[in-house]
Amino acid sequence: MTSTDEIPLRLARPDGATIAHHVRAGKAPGVMFLGGFKSDMTGTKALALDAHCRARGRAFVRFDYFGHGASSGDFVRGTIGRWLEDACAVLDEAAAGPQVLVGSSMGGWIAQLLALARPERVKGLVLVAAATDFTERLMWDGFGAEARATLLRERVYRRPSAYAEDPYPITLELIEEGRHHLLLDRKLRLGVPVRLLHGMKDPDVPWRWSLKLAEHLEDDDVRVTLIKDGDHRLSRPADIARLCEQVEELCSS
Repeated sequence: MTSTDEIPLRLARPDGATIAHHVRAGKAPGVMFLGGFKSDMTGTKALALDAHCRARGRAFVRFDYFGHGASSGDFVRGTIGRWLEDACAVLDEAAAGPQVLVGSSMGGWIAQLLALARPERVKGLVLVAAATDFTERLMWDGFGAEARATLLRERVYRRPSAYAEDPYPITLELIEEGRHHLLLDRKLRLGVPVRLLHGMKDPDVPWRWSLKLAEHLEDDDVRVTLIKDGDHRLSRPADIARLCEQVEELCSS
């Protein structure tokens, strides 16, 4: 089924939640976009990829995780495992055929987990500022003593964000459940080409994180592109053009 640009489709989950998603039919391989933490499928990169795929007659899927955007659910109840289950459900039930996964920030981590969970469905990965293991390495390890104490005492820490007026609620459950999905504590083989894009002025995920991931991967076809003046989002026209080029390369290979 194909959605309209205005009204998303709804994918029912076993607990009664619904995952909002848009599906554009087209040729294979398709492209599936996985957004970041607290972002949604109406962002600049998601819509630009939608337009890119439409112009080339290529299938495209974008969606909102549980507690994000137009999907149901309370964000504070979300975890990496829950959002990975959402991604698996969308891949299984909404996308057709092989897919090139495009993951932004947290979506980069989930894209890798999805590739491991559904290796027969994934043709390649394009990861933008991939925040692999961020709940542990960039949150818990980066929090000061006061923030950790708040988390342990109240089970939630409200972290100020440059992307929203209200602070982001970080739950202890998010941190603890995330430890079941860590990837950088062992060698990793995804079995597909991987392209990593990262801005060197990224204040949220250090650009060296992509180099660390590239070094960690046992796959040979891995390339890192660093954008010296790029920020975390990489949503400027030149950034978008570069992203679309990388996606089309993997689709056409």
